[in-house]
Amino acid sequence: MLEPGLPEVFGMHLKGGSLPEMNWYALHTKPRQEATALSSLRREGVETFFPKLRRRKVVRRVRKWVTGPLFPCYLFARFDVEQSGRLVKYANGVTNIVSFGNKPAIVEDAIVAAIQSHAESDVVVVQPQTFRPGEVLEIQSGPLQGLQGIFEREMSDRERVVLLLDTLARGARVEVPRDQVERIAD
Repeated sequence: MLEPGLPEVFGMHLKGGSLPEMNWYALHTKPRQEATALSSLRREGVETFFPKLRRRKVVRRVRKWVTGPLFPCYLFARFDVEQSGRLVKYANGVTNIVSFGNKPAIVEDAIVAAIQSHAESDVVVVQPQTFRPGEVLEIQSGPLQGLQGIFEREMSDRERVVLLLDTLARGARVEVPRDQVERIAD
């Protein structure tokens, strides 16, 4: 029976007269069980955020866009640890609430908001670096690894760049995949 005079939240009266303390927490999940944990928590009415990363990856020698967890085996949930901590901790797919000592670690709202601001439909897309003509780049992988060149231009597919290499006293133009080069620190 509801007691008169107590504050009401979502149709429930609260004893002690205080609102639940809703905070974001990081949850450790079982390997590749983030989606299971997510649906289990959502069924229980827990607010969740599972950021994913979309990036280019070579799969069987073909460059493809792949989407996977931004933080593998982790997701964020917002709940009152006193009221729902046990429910969250023992939800399907969840291993534990990330804690320091025996106290669940609160993730600041600003951190979750910053990740959400970079995500569209919970997916973060990594944009490739932009280079300016004349910048010195180093090839990080492939048969030309370790060589330095001057950035000339980007190819029309935006996946490759043209570098001018200074080899054997002659300039050579080479096309290199964008993800194989990095800017040299000044």
